[in-house]
Amino acid sequence: MLAVVILTRNEAAFIEACIESVRWADRVVVFDSYSDDDTVERARAVGAVVLQHPFENYAAQRNAALAQVEADWIFFVDADERATPELAEEVRRAVQDPRYVGWWVPRQNYLFGRLTRGGGWWPDYQLRLLRRGYARYERPVHEIAVLQGEAGYLRNPLIHYNYDSPAEFRAKQRAYARLEAQALREAGVRPRVYTPWTMMGREFWRRFIRLRGYIDGLHGLRLAVWMALATWETYWLLKREVS
Repeated sequence: MLAVVILTRNEAAFIEACIESVRWADRVVVFDSYSDDDTVERARAVGAVVLQHPFENYAAQRNAALAQVEADWIFFVDADERATPELAEEVRRAVQDPRYVGWWVPRQNYLFGRLTRGGGWWPDYQLRLLRRGYARYERPVHEIAVLQGEAGYLRNPLIHYNYDSPAEFRAKQRAYARLEAQALREAGVRPRVYTPWTMMGREFWRRFIRLRGYIDGLHGLRLAVWMALATWETYWLLKREVS
């Protein structure tokens, strides 16, 4: 059995379209962290199973879903993502392949309505299709899946409608910066060699030059600047907390 799991918290604006795009799965489960909008009602109305679990961090939430959702394979899809028919067909074939216990899925990211190809936004592989019992997540933010076995790569992408506005982008990156600083502190990382300013410069160079953010023009430039600023915020918070 293949289950699509959608993690939610106040995703009423997206949840119905997301569920419609994954109806080809044997089971669609909305794993909700007690939304206070009508996400749950909308999900149930279009036929999804709803489970609720309190949110601690992203890794813990995905691990809880892996533990509670009964299926042979779990395909994690975010509420602002859409699966195409071509991806659905490829996923169906992939779970029959005995060589792999996980599959990396590329994503096409639309930021502020624009398809973004440079700066690390494509192919943006995510390890999302997992054989249950062979995977668990680590790191509280920008979580990573650790497999007991090998992973393959799918070719057809998830479509990711990432951010509607620059204000939403910056707010989310500030939230990530706080969580990332906490994770680094708990891991024992200390900002001895690199200052917030040098880390910011390195991130801008990585995004705009090495990962070719420049191919998206002014759009790519401002994204590289904002990601560099988020890195500065992460290391400034880390430096403040461990000083």
